[in-house]
Amino acid sequence: MAEKIKIAAAALIAVAGLWGFYAIADQASIVRLGVLVGAFALAAGVMWFTTAGRDFAVFSRESWDEAKRVVWPSRKETLQTTGIVFAFVFVMAMMLWMIDAGLLWVTQRLLGQGG
Repeated sequence: MAEKIKIAAAALIAVAGLWGFYAIADQASIVRLGVLVGAFALAAGVMWFTTAGRDFAVFSRESWDEAKRVVWPSRKETLQTTGIVFAFVFVMAMMLWMIDAGLLWVTQRLLGQGG
């Protein structure tokens, strides 16, 4: 039950920060942004003391470590793949255009509208 109360408190703090950002519209943008960021930071701090918050932190850390292990393609591989995709899209566009033009021609002949 305490976990749910902490999560609800964090959500309320975040919503209050968002409300505060719009409620003080006559203030300088830096003040409004400070209220928003401060409330979100406070909400994150409250979430840190929940099991869900700690699990999320562990998940985020593991995701970051996993992203470091990914073998990213080289610039040459990326450009080649992009070129193949563009060529495929161009060929498909031309094929669909020809099918469309052919169906238009057939439809016009059937309806007696073409030259």
